[in-house]
Amino acid sequence: MTSAIRKIALVFVLIIYPAFASAQAVKQSAQADWDKTVEAARKEGSVIVSIPTSAELRKEFEAGFKSKYSGIELELSVARGASNINKIVEEQKAGARNVDLHIGGTTSIVTGLLANQMLEPVIPSMLLAEVRDEKNWWGGHIWADNAKKYIYGFTAYMTETIWYNATLVKPEEITSWDSLLEPKWKGKIAILDPRTPGSGESTWAFLLRIKGEPYLNKLAAQDMLVGRNLRQLGEAVVRGKAAVSIGLSYYTYLPFIKAGLPVKPISTIKEGYYAASGSGNLVVLKNAPHPNASKVFVNWLLSKDGQTAVTKALGQPTRRLDVETRWTREFGHTSAKEVLTPEKYDELENGSEEVVIKFRKPAMQLAEKLFR
Repeated sequence: MTSAIRKIALVFVLIIYPAFASAQAVKQSAQADWDKTVEAARKEGSVIVSIPTSAELRKEFEAGFKSKYSGIELELSVARGASNINKIVEEQKAGARNVDLHIGGTTSIVTGLLANQMLEPVIPSMLLAEVRDEKNWWGGHIWADNAKKYIYGFTAYMTETIWYNATLVKPEEITSWDSLLEPKWKGKIAILDPRTPGSGESTWAFLLRIKGEPYLNKLAAQDMLVGRNLRQLGEAVVRGKAAVSIGLSYYTYLPFIKAGLPVKPISTIKEGYYAASGSGNLVVLKNAPHPNASKVFVNWLLSKDGQTAVTKALGQPTRRLDVETRWTREFGHTSAKEVLTPEKYDELENGSEEVVIKFRKPAMQLAEKLFR
């Protein structure tokens, strides 16, 4: 053996092999910990998750999670975010712990769960390397809360929140938010109630930011159909009772789209739209009744399979870089990873704790006055 070869062999024995062995040991230890978590989760038997009102999301979750983790029953509480969170807050204040995780929009999370200190940090539940590694996520790990540890946003997109009945409206008739103030739309606009957290309230707050209170006074005077039932509002547009909707999105209209009915989003509008995480925000409830099963669901949800299921069901594109999201543009949601930098997303986002306190809460208070 030559001197050079002996030196290389010595480097391998002293430096490279120990590092490799150490990495393998860490990997094996992580796998062993994960196996123990899954085993403990199966003993707990179930995980309870509150989710948005989407039949498609329910189907995707039940099919995907159950096929991957048999023996852990997935119980889903399906309702608008505000309703789910009001129920959770009331139960926890009464000493009951019935829900492990919540998925939904940020306003009700910030004003309900975060304000009442009912959340645990999310990172400790992110056990799998593919979930925890920031390199797999556009923008790294993005948080809605100021502390950057409680409200994890796994979707990010430019949202088109004006939809229309294509038999009643031509897209060139609505080129600006000001177009909605024209007399011909009086009594023809449906809006998801901006007095409660949700996409209607989010859009309302965005309009307060860019157009001001006088604009919202005029919009409210358009004799709009204001409601909280997403299905009924969608049907109103499909059936022609309303021509245009504000605050409804792809997953509300999905059953109608599948049926071939003529509902479409307005893709271009002069003042633009805001950036959002929509319903793609995850929180872990404090003192969850099924802590291990909760961790298993978090890691499935944030895996490639889980994020594919979310994007397919809601049309809200995930930030995971290994999931295809370009198709969502056709349905009013342009993926942030396709058109924005993380810095630009921060400028345009409409769901952080800071924005909720500064704009969305005041916007809801204004809506209370205008829609009495």
